[in-house]
Amino acid sequence: MSIINSILKAFVGDKSEKDVKAIQPLVTKIKSFESALQALSHDELRDKTAQFKLKIQQARAEKDAKIASLKQDAEQTQDIDAREDIYAEIDSIEKEAYEISEKVLNEILPEAFAVVKETARRFKENTSISVTASPKDRELSASKSYITIDGDHAIWANSWNAAGKAITWDMIHYDVQLIGGVVLHQGKIAEMQTGEGKTLVATLPLYLNALTGNGVHLVTVNDYLAKRDSTWKAPLFEFHGLTVDCIDNHQPNSPERRKAYEADITYGTNNEFGFDYLRDNMAHAPEDLVQRKHNFAIVDEVDSVLVDDARTPLIISGPVPQGDRHEFNELKPKVENLVTLQRKLATDCLTEAKRLFKEGNSKEAGFNLLRSYRALPKSKALIKFLSEEGVKQLLQKTENQYMQDNNREMPKIDEALYFVIEEKNNQVELTDNGIQYLSQDTDAQFFVLPDIGTEIAQIEKENLSTEAEAERKEELFKDFSIKSERIHTLTQLLKAYTLFEKDTEYVIMDNKVMIVDEQTGRIMDGRRYSDGLHQAIEAKENVKIEAATQTFATITLQNYFRMYSKLGGMTGTAVTEAGEFWEIYKLDVVEIPTNRPMARKDKEDLIYRTVREKFNAVIEDVVELSNAGRPVLIGTTSVEISELLSRMLKIRGIQHNVLNAKMHKSEAEIVAEAGKPGVVTIATNMAGRGTDIKLSDEVKKAGGLAIIGTERHDSRRVDRQLRGRAGRQGDVGSSQFYVSLEDNLMRLFGSERVAKVMDRIGLKEGEVIQHSMMTKSIERAQKKVEENNFGVRKRLLEYDDVMNAQREVVYKRRRHALHGERLKVDIANMMYDTCELVVEQNKLAGDFKNYEFELIRYFSISAPISEAEFGKLTDREITGKTYKAVLEHYNDKIARNAAEAFPIIKNVYENNNGQYLRIIVPFTDGIKTLNVVTDLEKAYTSQGKTLVTDFEKNITLAIVDEAWKKHLRKMDELKQSVQLAVHEQKDPLLIYKFEAFNLFKKMIDDVNKEVISFLFKGNLPSQNPSDIHEAKQVRQKQNYTETKQDLDGDDAANEARRAGEMASQRPNVTETITRETPKINRNDTVTIKHVMSGKSETMKYKKAESMIASGEWVLVNE
Repeated sequence: MSIINSILKAFVGDKSEKDVKAIQPLVTKIKSFESALQALSHDELRDKTAQFKLKIQQARAEKDAKIASLKQDAEQTQDIDAREDIYAEIDSIEKEAYEISEKVLNEILPEAFAVVKETARRFKENTSISVTASPKDRELSASKSYITIDGDHAIWANSWNAAGKAITWDMIHYDVQLIGGVVLHQGKIAEMQTGEGKTLVATLPLYLNALTGNGVHLVTVNDYLAKRDSTWKAPLFEFHGLTVDCIDNHQPNSPERRKAYEADITYGTNNEFGFDYLRDNMAHAPEDLVQRKHNFAIVDEVDSVLVDDARTPLIISGPVPQGDRHEFNELKPKVENLVTLQRKLATDCLTEAKRLFKEGNSKEAGFNLLRSYRALPKSKALIKFLSEEGVKQLLQKTENQYMQDNNREMPKIDEALYFVIEEKNNQVELTDNGIQYLSQDTDAQFFVLPDIGTEIAQIEKENLSTEAEAERKEELFKDFSIKSERIHTLTQLLKAYTLFEKDTEYVIMDNKVMIVDEQTGRIMDGRRYSDGLHQAIEAKENVKIEAATQTFATITLQNYFRMYSKLGGMTGTAVTEAGEFWEIYKLDVVEIPTNRPMARKDKEDLIYRTVREKFNAVIEDVVELSNAGRPVLIGTTSVEISELLSRMLKIRGIQHNVLNAKMHKSEAEIVAEAGKPGVVTIATNMAGRGTDIKLSDEVKKAGGLAIIGTERHDSRRVDRQLRGRAGRQGDVGSSQFYVSLEDNLMRLFGSERVAKVMDRIGLKEGEVIQHSMMTKSIERAQKKVEENNFGVRKRLLEYDDVMNAQREVVYKRRRHALHGERLKVDIANMMYDTCELVVEQNKLAGDFKNYEFELIRYFSISAPISEAEFGKLTDREITGKTYKAVLEHYNDKIARNAAEAFPIIKNVYENNNGQYLRIIVPFTDGIKTLNVVTDLEKAYTSQGKTLVTDFEKNITLAIVDEAWKKHLRKMDELKQSVQLAVHEQKDPLLIYKFEAFNLFKKMIDDVNKEVISFLFKGNLPSQNPSDIHEAKQVRQKQNYTETKQDLDGDDAANEARRAGEMASQRPNVTETITRETPKINRNDTVTIKHVMSGKSETMKYKKAESMIASGEWVLVNE
């Protein structure tokens, strides 16, 4: 593959070189402004920002004026259809205005970047800068210690405090940083090596894009970086009158956090940005919203956020009824016994395999070896045996033989086992043997799912009465549900015991199970494994099992960041995931050259047979390097390995520091020590991100920082991150990775080639291979894992896209209800859709009586057509006439409501002596009562009309929220249940999409009916002014929990889990309904003809409906 790439590069050229070459003219242009800007006074330099802003405003002035005019027209227009068209036009013009802003930003980019660079130069070369004090300077001086006001002048110091650390500004942008700034502004990813100053690069596009006033977000991976960077770079922006804030400094939903979002530049963590979006979509008043439109975001460590964390859902959840009910504790002893039996069986098989292998009986040895592998693949004895000459090839050969013809022979291997583990897919499956053992003291069917199809057919054959048949089916579904939950609990417990190891995947701290991030080694506080796995691990470790919760709002980071109009990112390692960035986010990766040439020496991997040999070699190397006066950073993949190496170094008497998930609080101090002569630091991969190890001249002379990787990670990015700690800014250094055939990567994905080469050479214990061919072979194994992970993420994205499309519809309707301006259009559409539904269902059945009943039930009106017309007219004609009557009745009703309410409002307003600002007015539909909060003065001046609008807002929000909460629960159940489709040779994703569509359509139809029904039936229950009282503004405290859920390996896409009642309850009957004419939507363009004159006109169907309904016009089928 590398030969093909080399040939392609020779003909096509190197992509990164081409990218940089295309930006070079812009860099030249930026530098051309430098001399002119240096000649300006400080005040003149500051005036440049005002000039840039004015240029943007003037360019889009015409569009902004048009938008303002259309908004005014929309408010004054009573015709709902005309208003909908105006809103569509506003949306279109807003997009055009955005394009104009982007065009102007590209024009001013060279000069704007030059202004930022010149500002940085002046801060570096002057201890203080004196300028004419602006109102903004005076405001900032009250809270910022680096600004002092002296009469009419503001004095800016070049030293300030950044997150508790005193700094003096000493940076000016290099040319390569200007290239990085251009790449970020263009909405691409800038890959920059460690120590190249990514945070300084970001100041260029942040300043430029903040000039529009639409807000720019800088997203970091943790709150320390957000707080540090926002205070470190703030003076550069504030000097030019731009505001800077950090959301992590303020409480959620607070006025301070809203103010942080209103700042020109807002820093914050990915989690908080995502959670604020969810909180905003649970708000009940416009003043509770904190976020603005998603304009432009720059994501720091973009690969961590958009790849590693991309599929992690952010969830706001609340208690679920009986959420503390589970069977983990009851089933745990059974599972422990089962695992113990399986371990004994696996050990016996392995012993037998070793004996037979020694005797030369390869066939029987392979059989026993494969059985031991499928019983417990993580057994240390098995892993050690697999590293011996010829053993791994035997296992692979035997596995291939039994996997032929769709695993036809595999049951022979599995028949003696109690459960089977598929380590690559993270799956555990009970065998018949396991079920039989578990059922010893219970019913034989206790752990067996009933065959729904067969059982239903059997019940139907018995010719029972309708009631008895329904009762039997209900019992069957109930039994299915209980058993499916039980088997799921059992499977998760088996996984917890066999696939998840303490101090590797998780640690126990403060009597809680805390997940360790496999990419960084940091503890992921607040994150839980999904789907009951976390509870299973809690049961295994004897800590408190947390109760199940219900999702109220959820979004993945993948979908949150795709909402931004423009997205950029920066990291040291993105090029290995360039394909994924482009395919999912349409983000191009540009490699930025380093300011100084790289001097680090990256050595070829050292490959050993066993872990023991490898670790001994690591210790010898560390001792030698440390004695030579070089600092050593040892990278490990787990807490367990870091502690093992620590014990080995203690035996050798080597002083060292350990940095892992258990010691993460000491990170800053340990990293500060890591660059000193002879200091040895053992770190999990957490040392690889966001840390700069600075070296003294003494260390550089000794050879710089030595990086020792004790294992190749599944992802090349993580290895590159670790390597990147050495060689910053042209420093000397070295990196060396140690690998053994027992490592996870080599066991699962390592090519046979490595094992064959070692066998052919006949390596003895302690001997090592080091060759570029071997290193490339390992990198190919890593690519396999990366491709596999990308496939899983892409598959999950397809599941999430279904949810995302639904979320957008619901949240858009919520936003319209919250702000009120487009709510009338939504209500009109709800009326039309409900009319269409009522007509379609009853016309198909020819049921005029039910049509009449449903009109009374939902709209409180009698049928606008006779029974004869109902039979004669088409669906569309009946819908048009019904909608017209419904709309007319509703307009009369709201006018009547306003008229009835006004005398009471007038009485309260004129007699309260300015005592009340907001009042509560009760409305009821005869069953439910809703308290509507309204502004008293507005209700008085509008003669009760704003009260009716507030009534519409409140009822829409209340019903939409309740329905969405229930729908999310159903979607969670559906996602789990569809996985069973794998056994029916069907694609779970297709079934998920189909069922999700039906669920969502039903939810929307039910919401429409419920909202419309309350709006039509809702009245003031009393005309007594004493029932109207003041609305005190008390924020409701809701019992919410915010978490990031960790998806359990490939579960969401691969594992066949709990079967769902939904698919099984559908009878196997397919009915095809054919329309006589194609369905026409309200916004479709149609041609209509006048019956008398024969004149034809083309227009939108929603405008044509009333004309067709009058009988004078007919629809022309084209």
